[in-house]
Amino acid sequence: MSDQTLQTEFEFTLPRGYVDDDGTLHKEGRMRLATAADEIQPLQDPKVQSNQSYLTITLLGRVVTELGTLETVDRSVIENLFVTDLEHLQAMYERINNRGRNTVVTGCPECGHEFEADVMSGMPHTTEGGPDADADVDHSSPAVTGDGGGDGGPHDDTAFETAMTRDGADGADDGEDADSGGELTTGNPTE
Repeated sequence: MSDQTLQTEFEFTLPRGYVDDDGTLHKEGRMRLATAADEIQPLQDPKVQSNQSYLTITLLGRVVTELGTLETVDRSVIENLFVTDLEHLQAMYERINNRGRNTVVTGCPECGHEFEADVMSGMPHTTEGGPDADADVDHSSPAVTGDGGGDGGPHDDTAFETAMTRDGADGADDGEDADSGGELTTGNPTE
């Protein structure tokens, strides 16, 4: 018997956020794993049958369980998200349902070593001794432990933090695109 637990809900932070009728901004939320019924039942919905674009809206309305202080999250909430936030949730849905975890593949800017990193924390994802374990990587370096450093060495975590900030993982958003001539670009290069 295995004593591993299956994570079925994942936290997220929307890049822009949902603004309700009272003007309250809601950014923090939770999404659960989809079931077979979540993917099958919307196909019977007349709105989805007449416009396939509603499949994504209906599906996300079923699996997003929390958003800020809203009492319920349903199709009407998802319909009124900014496009950036809808794309964020679509990408997250694909990650957690196809891979079972909310990670993205990234790489060390100095040595090019590829690894998976948790979207919310920015920490590398490994499974002890499993297929994703990186035996050849020094996991005590600042980029892996997240203890800072910024010494400019091959695993200086400042470049990694920049990549995670670009992807919206820190939840900060000043309302402007990051494409201002610096290293940051908008969008998710792994999608």
